[in-house]
Amino acid sequence: MNRKIALLVKRIFDIVSSLIILVLFSPLIVGISLLIRFTDGAPIFFLQPRLGLHGKPFVIFKFRTMKNIKDEKGNLFPDEKRLSRIGNFLRSTTLDEIPELINILKGDMSAVGPRPLLVEYRDLYTSEQWRRHEMRPGMAGPVLAGGRNTLTWEEKFKQDLWYVDNWSLWLDVKILFRTIVSVLKREGISAEEHVTMPKFTGTKNQFEER
Repeated sequence: MNRKIALLVKRIFDIVSSLIILVLFSPLIVGISLLIRFTDGAPIFFLQPRLGLHGKPFVIFKFRTMKNIKDEKGNLFPDEKRLSRIGNFLRSTTLDEIPELINILKGDMSAVGPRPLLVEYRDLYTSEQWRRHEMRPGMAGPVLAGGRNTLTWEEKFKQDLWYVDNWSLWLDVKILFRTIVSVLKREGISAEEHVTMPKFTGTKNQFEER
């Protein structure tokens, strides 16, 4: 199949599937929203800039999982101290990412693709690592399906780039089902000694620039 046509099919699938899931999950979404509101207060959603297709920034939607508690100097406490009880449950079940379906509908994300990372990482990529932005970022993806936060950053980039270079609709189907299995098993949620994953600080011995 022609790549342009395959990408069009991918986009149509994104729109249709995200709409269907949003409708089916609407009672769950309302329930989680109310639970967050009455246990942790407002806001219900966590909004954060991420890098999308071709490195274009967009705002990602998630359910809020951390409390905004600060020390006497006004600095936020470490993640492990701010993670709420409901937030811990949402993260362990990946339910905190349901609002990303809105991003899929808007065209910021796809059902499958490299995970969208922080804007602050923009200048830390090598030119090779930057190629992960050649595909629309995904809610499911090669990293979620293949180890998640048990992988090092270099291993994550390697999987993302393999996906970009070998993408096909059939590959998306396989990754989607592998991701679902990984989520149901609650695999790879946290890196060792971290709530999720330590921040990316650049690749060691990085000599090339974009």
